[in-house]
Amino acid sequence: MIVSGILSVLMITAVAPPIVADQSDLAVVNAPVTLLTAPISGEIEALSAAPGSDVNSGDTLARISNSRVDRGTLISLQERSANAREKLDATRAKKESDRAYVASLDTEIANQTMQLKAQFQSKVEELRARVAQSAAMSSEKKALVDRQNSMVVRNAASLDMLKPTSQQYSAALHNTEAENAKLNQKIAQLEALNRGIFVGEDLVAINDLTQKRRDIDLDARRMDIEEKELSAVVADLQHLIDAEHQRLDRLAAADVRSSGSGKVLTIGAVMGRHVSAGDTIVSVVDCDKRFVVAIFSYREGQSMQVGTRVRIDGISFRSGVVTAVLPRTSDKVDERFAVPFPQTERRELYAVIALEGREQATAQLPPAAASAQAASCTVGQWVTVTRENGIIPSMSVAWRRLENLTAPWRDSGGKSETQPSGSPDAAARRAGIARLGAALRHEVAADQDRPRTRSLVSR
Repeated sequence: MIVSGILSVLMITAVAPPIVADQSDLAVVNAPVTLLTAPISGEIEALSAAPGSDVNSGDTLARISNSRVDRGTLISLQERSANAREKLDATRAKKESDRAYVASLDTEIANQTMQLKAQFQSKVEELRARVAQSAAMSSEKKALVDRQNSMVVRNAASLDMLKPTSQQYSAALHNTEAENAKLNQKIAQLEALNRGIFVGEDLVAINDLTQKRRDIDLDARRMDIEEKELSAVVADLQHLIDAEHQRLDRLAAADVRSSGSGKVLTIGAVMGRHVSAGDTIVSVVDCDKRFVVAIFSYREGQSMQVGTRVRIDGISFRSGVVTAVLPRTSDKVDERFAVPFPQTERRELYAVIALEGREQATAQLPPAAASAQAASCTVGQWVTVTRENGIIPSMSVAWRRLENLTAPWRDSGGKSETQPSGSPDAAARRAGIARLGAALRHEVAADQDRPRTRSLVSR
């Protein structure tokens, strides 16, 4: 009867889902993982990482070199820069030539201006003398006309004699006016020459030189503007060339460095292998941020709220606190962790548990065991999670523990000190224990196969 009752309970628990259990052995230790990717395309030149090794922030785990970097852009920029520099040098030479030409024209204009001033000064003196001479001749003619007029008045001379003298006097006056006009013209030209104004037939040559000097000076100013523009173009091209050099240096060689501390989980490349930009080279798991993901029935959602304390069996951490309850997950979320979340079935949910009590657990171990426990990461390890003060156990866990308890009894064949082994009661008891052990082994095997069907594929 006892054996039949046990088998009946066993069949019921094997068929009925554990929808109200406060305990779950579908729980796995997980931790966030950092994927260190290749920043450039190339070949793995050096690889210092090893699975399970400790890394610190900033450690160089791999080096990638690329000898096939496209330098077409750099060559094009260098050609454009060379052409711009040639134009800049030509513009500077043209500007310096114009400046030298302007300086020579200034010297020539200054020399001719001095000569013309001296000539105009002497011409003015000459014209002043002529004006004075004309004035003296006019005075002489006027005196002769006056004398002849008095003789005519006294009837000592005729009017025919007076007319030629009057005409000569009038011509002398006009000659004086002409000489004054020439004098004034030269004085005006001399004043204009002093102010840099070149007007008149005598100043045609110097006026041409002044106009040429003005044209060359304008061309020199235009060359100065072009020089500034080309200098700006050359500076911009040099900036682009420097940036391109830096870009090529980054593409030619790069180091894969750890962004934080942890342990190397996987290595996705080998020495000499060609990788593309973005390929995963090393994955680093942060063991200090380990947590447990457990699957519970949706009926346990109220009792497994955030802040619920749980017990954990299977690792050094003995307790934990529920930090999140998730109805489902996705592949994108799984990529952020060392192992994927276990696959749930209908009416099941995830309980994310933060681990506690590591120092207390390791403090109870011997020094060697404590150091080994601290060095291990235990990511991917299956554990058993029990809600604190829970009263309904998981049947799979109960059957496993019952099998462990009955294992010594089964191994001894159920021998009793008070009853011979060959008695009919002993034979019946052994047969019942054998059937119970077979059922237990079947249940445990099915229970062990269940997590495997929800396999954790390590990245």
